[in-house]
Amino acid sequence: MIFFSNSNITPIEEYNHRLNECIRYAREFGLDVVEDNYDHDSWLTCAAGLETEPERGARCLECFKHRLLRAAQYAAANGFDVLTTTLASSRWKSLEQVDEAGAWACAQVNGVTWWGQNWRKGGLQDRRNEIIREQNFYNQLFCGCEFSQRTGSAEPSEAL
Repeated sequence: MIFFSNSNITPIEEYNHRLNECIRYAREFGLDVVEDNYDHDSWLTCAAGLETEPERGARCLECFKHRLLRAAQYAAANGFDVLTTTLASSRWKSLEQVDEAGAWACAQVNGVTWWGQNWRKGGLQDRRNEIIREQNFYNQLFCGCEFSQRTGSAEPSEAL
């Protein structure tokens, strides 16, 4: 099951494009997609005061916490006991921040364990790139938030 929680993404057309790509991929494998409520105002509150932070800065950690907490709450309420994220597959994200946010989010709810997997090593990054090419997926090079677009994309992380 995929829980799509991306209130950080703007404009709404970009959000819808990414959601539709997720749904297209999930259908091929018979996976359900649950769309979280899009609440950009709530996300802006979590990012308040961090607007000028660079990519992989404090804003990103707070964003991950915000989104992964919503996922952990959904998991706990719907009988799922393990949570992971595709955020850890992006070379543009800090694995340490993703792992910290996921562990924190799961600690806030009962019965959900964080699976902090490095989805980049062991050939997984290459396989991800193959899937993108094979399926002709939209592969954005920015996180989607308006602050990331203003500050420009960070250099990809070399920590594989």
